[in-house]
Amino acid sequence: MTDEHDYDVIVVGGGHAGCEAALAASRMGLRTLLLNHNLDNTALMPCNPAIGGPAKGNLVRELDALGGEQAAAADEATLHLRWLNTSKGYAVRTLRAQCDLRDYGAHYARTLASVPNLHVYQGMASKLVTDSGKVAGVVALAGEKFSARSVVIASGTYMRGVVHMGMVNFPSGPLGQMPSRFGLSESLIDAGLELKRFRTDTTPRICRSSVDWKSLERQGSDPEPEAFSHWGEKKIHSGHYCARTRTSKATHDILKAALGRSPLATREIGVKGPRYCPSLDDKILKFPDKESHPIFLEPVGRNSREIYMQNFSTYMPPDVQLEIIHTLPGCEHAIMLRPGYGIEYDYVVPTQLEPWMETKTVKGLFCSGQICGTSGYEEAAAQGFMAGVNAALAVLGRDPLVLGRDKAYIGVLIDDLTTRGTDEPYRMIPSRCEHRLVMRHDNADERLCPVGRELGLIDDSKWEIFNKNRASMASVRKKLKETRVRVSDSTNAALAELGSPPILEPVTAIELLRRPEISWRGLSRIIDVEIDGDLGHRIEIDAKYEGYAEREFRRVRKVTSMEHLAIPDDIVYSVIAGLSAESAEKLSKILPRTLGQASRVPGVNNVDIQLLQVAIERRRREARGF
Repeated sequence: MTDEHDYDVIVVGGGHAGCEAALAASRMGLRTLLLNHNLDNTALMPCNPAIGGPAKGNLVRELDALGGEQAAAADEATLHLRWLNTSKGYAVRTLRAQCDLRDYGAHYARTLASVPNLHVYQGMASKLVTDSGKVAGVVALAGEKFSARSVVIASGTYMRGVVHMGMVNFPSGPLGQMPSRFGLSESLIDAGLELKRFRTDTTPRICRSSVDWKSLERQGSDPEPEAFSHWGEKKIHSGHYCARTRTSKATHDILKAALGRSPLATREIGVKGPRYCPSLDDKILKFPDKESHPIFLEPVGRNSREIYMQNFSTYMPPDVQLEIIHTLPGCEHAIMLRPGYGIEYDYVVPTQLEPWMETKTVKGLFCSGQICGTSGYEEAAAQGFMAGVNAALAVLGRDPLVLGRDKAYIGVLIDDLTTRGTDEPYRMIPSRCEHRLVMRHDNADERLCPVGRELGLIDDSKWEIFNKNRASMASVRKKLKETRVRVSDSTNAALAELGSPPILEPVTAIELLRRPEISWRGLSRIIDVEIDGDLGHRIEIDAKYEGYAEREFRRVRKVTSMEHLAIPDDIVYSVIAGLSAESAEKLSKILPRTLGQASRVPGVNNVDIQLLQVAIERRRREARGF
């Protein structure tokens, strides 16, 4: 083995997870190899080239605050940008960007090339090399051997990928890419990992010029400048729009008549797919009485002829796809450029991973992205970052990084996967996060920038901006709490204009800002406080959520002792008096690290958690000689 083939960290796969893993490890000073089967498809967006949306946008913001790259890539590639969930409150609102898929991938490719410690190489991993229960490296398809102390597998949907289009199926990765069918799955199985199969699907793409846009309801970007990255330049985006159409009775009649040609209806493909973005085939099978479904036509590039048909994924053969496209208003004469398809692939059962993404069977082996049973670019990137960070920390001999469920959506994502597992492609949604009131889109930097700085992933310029903003907001918050607004005709007149009742006695400025109808801009008409509008808006959100947040923090503090109570590695669940056989079996399989993690294992009840806590405390007392 030559020095040129000896690395600290190897990342297998150049998708969203692989790029974030490689960037994190190399930026932490580790000699890193990114092994990608096709360098031209770095950070490929084989499905909808959109970033963000409910909960997913929170992942992107958190990743940016930690030192990840996805937000910057999205900002550079944005064609169309809107706030979502604006009617549901600040706690769950977030951005969604429609991106130019080529610009997005090009941003990652340039960034990867700029990192001194990172070597990007085109090759397909065909074998995992282990030595005495530890990872030792990988072997590529052409026979090249690469050694490393940590390996991150981020293979996406490529492992033994099979594409389905009607009753025809063939080995393939997404968008006609070469699948990984050359030993990597078998190598992981030989390493003691259990693999299962999932499926996902994508939509037909149609020609932009063949759509009757004038007949459709069109939606442009929001008129205010915005950006995903905390450090990005806020911009107003124009020139690109999305449009909405709908399926009809004619659409559904054709689909129902053609169900015998769908591998889902005939059970030719029997593995589970994503629940939250089902294919048209799924919708017809599961909701036969539903008369119509919305379809969104979305751009994929600044200069591309292609239009992505959101909510229109299908496994039907191409001739049926074109027939049903022509039933959609505005698409009567649409030209199909790419047919939709479904793809099934291998994934690693995620409960075999530690909370820091390392496999329990092989030391130094980490997994991230769709190989862990997830769907979505944002979920993949977040996992990739955490796997890359922890692969680097393992080489450096440092403790792993685990983000709590009360710290980040990323923590919820990984805890759900490693503790509860998943029997369908996992998608991050706001309801999965029990602490979403205090883990908002706007405060990701306050929660996570210090963590990124400690890892060495937030540079001096970003850290200076973060501290300047934090100091400014602290100063203004203090001033608002100290400033008393006195009763006057002018004050009450201003309040009346804002739709707010008059004050009958002096109040603090922060009390006024807590009123639902008083915005930061409205408050600035009553008192004189100078601050950047974006920071002022964040202060407004904090003020309105302050009472809810304090209750949430009290709840978090109440459960913290249980959350962090470590479970001894050598504990034997089957001998704990009173513990149910089902709980003992499930706990023995998951091997939770803390009592809090144990409490979230499906099938383990509260009584069993109390018995486990007693057993742990007894062992601690015995160890102290009591």
